Parts: sequence; structure tokens; C-alpha cells
Amino acid sequence: MALGSCRGRGKSAPGASFAGSAGPCAARPGAFAMLFSSLFRGPGRLLLAAPLLLAGCGHALPDIPGFAAPAWRADRYACANRRAALLPPLLAARPRLVEARANDVTALLGPPDEEELMANTEKAYHYYLLPGPQCGPRRPRSAGPRFSLHFGPLGTVTEVQADPLP
Repeated sequence: MALGSCRGRGKSAPGASFAGSAGPCAARPGAFAMLFSSLFRGPGRLLLAAPLLLAGCGHALPDIPGFAAPAWRADRYACANRRAALLPPLLAARPRLVEARANDVTALLGPPDEEELMANTEKAYHYYLLPGPQCGPRRPRSAGPRFSLHFGPLGTVTEVQADPLP
């Protein structure tokens, strides 16, 4: 469309310009509005709406009865030896944890002691359950028991695991 033409009139109008100016085409939408409206027409509109739909995936975590989240978060790397006692309510709430969002898990449990990045944007959060070498200087990786949450490509929990305690 040439500058100065009015859409739908089939002829050029003198003094026509973008929205906000005087003239016969003053009611015509601006360039941004036309671009935005054309993005959501046609076969590509679903692709553009996908991020909006995916933003709603997962669910917020409700309170877990009997679980002392502040005590869990305060016991980083399980060095204070409190996490093993806090584990049973978490295991009982396994179905509630599945499909929870990563941000909600971090808000509940605190940052993971270890984060494992996997293929296809999948990841796992690991929380130690008992004191071990991870409590020493430089926090070396430990083979001690861990509570693990696996996240799928959408950033929601797909699996909850706990290593057996001795």
C-alpha cells in the first residue's frame, strides 16, 4: 500500500497519512496496529499464541500438611541433619508435586543443592538428605541419599524420587 492511499477506497486521497493526523484516512489504524492484527490472522496464529498457552502450564504448590518448609530451606546440603526427618510429608505429597512449576518448587524447598541439566531442556533438582562430604569445603559431590525432582521440557515436575535412607 502506497503512502497516501486509503484502504478500501481504491484511490489516493490528498493529505492521507498515518493515524492521528487529519485527513480522510485519519481513522485508519497505525502501522503497528496493522502489523499486530495481521500476525494473529492466518495459519501462523497458533504458533504465535503458543507461548501464551504454555505460560499457563503447571500449577502452584499448595501447602503440604506436616512439612516445615522453612526448616528444610535452612538446612542447606543437609549439614544440620534435619532433612531426613522432614522427608515423610514430602513423600506423602508426591502427587501434588507432579506438574508443579520449577519456580514454585524453589519457593517451597529453596534452591537445589545440585541441579542437573539434561537434553531437551529437561533438568533435575537434587536435595541431600543426610550430612556427608558435601558439607566440607568446596562442597564436593556426594553419593549420599538425595530427594530428586525431575522437570520436563515445559518446566514442570514429571517425577519425584527419594533414595532410601540407611
